[in-house]
Amino acid sequence: MTLPEIREIVVNIAYLVAAVLFIFGLKGLSHPRTAVRANLMGAAGMFIAVVVTLLDQHIIGYLWIAVGIVIGSAIGAWLATSTPMTNMPQMVALLNGFGGGASIFVAGAALIEALTIVTDGTPDVVYDTNLQFTIATALSGLIGGVTLTGSLVAYGKLEGFVKDLRMGAQQAIMAILFLATIGLSVWLVIDPNQIAYWAIVGIACVLGVLLVIAIGGADMPVVIALLNSYSGLAAAATGFVITNNVLIITGSLVGASGIILSTIMCKAMNRSLTNVLFGVWVATDSGPSADEVYGGKVKSASAEELAMLLDGVGRVVVVPGFGMAVAQAQHAVRDLANLLESRGTEVEFAIHPVAGRMPGHMNVLLAEADIPYEKLKEMDEINPTFDQVDVVIVIGANDVVNPEARTNPQSPIAGMPILDVDKARSVIVVKRSLSPGFAGIPNPLFAAENTQMFFADAKKGIVELASAIKEG
Repeated sequence: MTLPEIREIVVNIAYLVAAVLFIFGLKGLSHPRTAVRANLMGAAGMFIAVVVTLLDQHIIGYLWIAVGIVIGSAIGAWLATSTPMTNMPQMVALLNGFGGGASIFVAGAALIEALTIVTDGTPDVVYDTNLQFTIATALSGLIGGVTLTGSLVAYGKLEGFVKDLRMGAQQAIMAILFLATIGLSVWLVIDPNQIAYWAIVGIACVLGVLLVIAIGGADMPVVIALLNSYSGLAAAATGFVITNNVLIITGSLVGASGIILSTIMCKAMNRSLTNVLFGVWVATDSGPSADEVYGGKVKSASAEELAMLLDGVGRVVVVPGFGMAVAQAQHAVRDLANLLESRGTEVEFAIHPVAGRMPGHMNVLLAEADIPYEKLKEMDEINPTFDQVDVVIVIGANDVVNPEARTNPQSPIAGMPILDVDKARSVIVVKRSLSPGFAGIPNPLFAAENTQMFFADAKKGIVELASAIKEG
């Protein structure tokens, strides 16, 4: 057996070990108790894959690789330490975009290398057509471009400096651009050239902007999960470009898990993925107006009044929403929960799958505040027990607790799974105002007989409520 053959066997075994670590790491992420170990397993797998790839390839000097590692590590460390947990959706969106961008440039560099050899300073085409290479290159450019700009737009929306933009014939324009990328891909396969590839990338970048710019902020959990899937698919395509097995496996895992998560999120909103991406969800004019729903029925309460309501109760359920994230109120919520528990009250947290701006957003924020995972209850688990709850405290949530989804077949959110908080004995809603959620419709919960509104910023309101309980 020759030395190159031995090296190839060793490389493939190392890639297999890395792939196994990725799979077990992904499995471990399904539960917080094993998530830390799973992250370490995934990191170990990536370390093995990167080291083996660098030792197996002899394309670029290690000095430049070291420079890239140092600069990238410094930027990554700064982002990791400076980004608050409330901004994790933005961070995930950026990382998705970086993945798409990396796929674009790796595939582009591979195409340049395949097409060109320098002889006496003159580049000559030396490439023989290979369908796997050209098709994978086209896919890397297309998916990577959509992922890059789509993720940047998602980041801008989450940060608040990019607004929703819906233009006439937007879907028709997107269809034309997509057909253009198909035509350019055919050109690339028939006649491999850089012009076709970079044209695909350019049009794909425009497609990415158009795809995400019209999607509302409440749909960002689905969009982020989908863009994560896109980044994986782009990486898998790039794996075929450079014939790297571990990149194909890793990209496939990310792509598949992102699609599954997107499907779960859509189910939680009772909407199809097609509707999220291409539909326009607008408020309906056929339902009752806010004045009709709220007029003379809304009961506002002070922190002192709510403190008396919470005095001596047996079971309290907290429902966190995006308002809690915006106000960064998770630590104040933890302090309130600890205070109630010290007085003999059982406190739990009801988590809706699409609460927040990314999958698991509420879980991440509550975990940052050191709230035990056992206290976090998923919607299907806690819904049957709400009629046994003394007080529900809704913090910055709206559509995910709107009983219209269950009671009104004509509502825009009809059929959407919600947390049945209206069935509890008493409900406290901490909210700045009666403004509607993404669906644009009033919430009858706010005017229900068993509901009291506490109009305040989430963090300030929870702090005031805790103080009132202590003083009481």
